[in-house]
Amino acid sequence: MAIDKIISASITDGTIATADIANGAVTSVKTTGVGGANTPAFLASSTGEVTVANNSNTLINNYSVEILDTANCYNTSNSRFTPNVAGYYQIFAIVGSYPSYTANNFNTILAKNGVTYAYTSSYSTQYPQQETVGMTYLNGSSDYVEVYCYQDSGSSRQVDGGTHRIFGGFKLIT
Repeated sequence: MAIDKIISASITDGTIATADIANGAVTSVKTTGVGGANTPAFLASSTGEVTVANNSNTLINNYSVEILDTANCYNTSNSRFTPNVAGYYQIFAIVGSYPSYTANNFNTILAKNGVTYAYTSSYSTQYPQQETVGMTYLNGSSDYVEVYCYQDSGSSRQVDGGTHRIFGGFKLIT
């Protein structure tokens, strides 16, 4: 193969313009450190109902239908995600209630190791439903995330299940 172009700046600083590399010449060896995978990842939907006590955080443990679990990190029996790879994770959950009632506060809570790190609140709403999204660092061994709900309607209320109530997340590429 004949050399048809030499740029002196490329020789001194070690860079080569992208346009000077043929598409067929790029291999995985040459692209080490580029890209990545958003795994582990999981997605689960809920079944049945969970009774949420008045003025208390209640674990929503009915995300028992596993839709996606790339690394066996999601536990359907306790609705807990414990990833086996350390990193930053985007976690989300949708919680809702039916039948109609009004709550002064209805919160969907994402908790890491039982401690709130993200939540969404609704006030004086009927059929409260919300999505909460948060990012957190998980150590890949003992850290876990769960979903809780808080409401203060004056009495216990039901959080309903179904395929439209989901809990999921994935590792961010950093």
